[in-house]
Amino acid sequence: MERIEHHASFGGRQEVWQHASATLGCAMRLGVYLPPAALAGQACPVLYWLSGLTCTEQNFITKAGVQAHAARHQIIVVAPDTSPRGEAVANDPGYELGQGAGFYVNATQAPWAPHFRMEDYVVHELPALVEAHWPTTGRRGIFGHSMGGHGALTLALRYPGRYASVSAFAPIVAPSQVPWGQKALAAYLGPDTQAWAAHDAVALVASATERLPLLVDQGEADEFLASQLRPELLQAACAQAGHPLTLRLHPGYDHSYYFIASFMADHVAHHAQALIATAATKA
Repeated sequence: MERIEHHASFGGRQEVWQHASATLGCAMRLGVYLPPAALAGQACPVLYWLSGLTCTEQNFITKAGVQAHAARHQIIVVAPDTSPRGEAVANDPGYELGQGAGFYVNATQAPWAPHFRMEDYVVHELPALVEAHWPTTGRRGIFGHSMGGHGALTLALRYPGRYASVSAFAPIVAPSQVPWGQKALAAYLGPDTQAWAAHDAVALVASATERLPLLVDQGEADEFLASQLRPELLQAACAQAGHPLTLRLHPGYDHSYYFIASFMADHVAHHAQALIATAATKA
């Protein structure tokens, strides 16, 4: 682990770290916000952010305004890059596939399989690294935007008990049914649509064994709403399965970080309620 950036922020510190990932076979960067309590050596819960297409760790830590809210609730916030990167890593000319577009799955197809294992990285390697390096309570939440919202929802549903809370901004809720997801899942997982369903929040809700409440915010002026995001599909699936969902639609808001920053306080508070209450109960 090598620290390559650090900035004082709201009594805590925003850092950027780089490490050699054994899972992905390349160097990876992650943003880590340490609230004042963590700097003082106190154990804090950890909230993981998954970014959307084309993003690195920088988009979130510079635009979302999460630091003030994380400091208020004393939560460590970790924001990894969206994919493996480097000259030896496969890529594609399109922004929706390859570097910057890992889709938080473990690829099984060539040429992606050797490096594109973002599911294992986010679920296993990254928390092990974080929990070995900083004081944590062992409690985790996960949230994200767009492709990262897809990742947050599907990983929380696929790993019951691993996360105490989950939320998403403008997530791709049904990648099996929209162009972005269909292109990525076909490339990474092959033509078997049953394999795709294992990484589709709408499909996963039907068989979820844990009823972790879902918080989803969506802008009604989002240019990708009708073609790529389709929140009504998640709403219908949750209603049918009896899965708790709070879906909030916001007139005038688009797909940008202006939208994310506007409702970041609500999302951090949503996670804090679960993460801190759970930690207090365990204590």
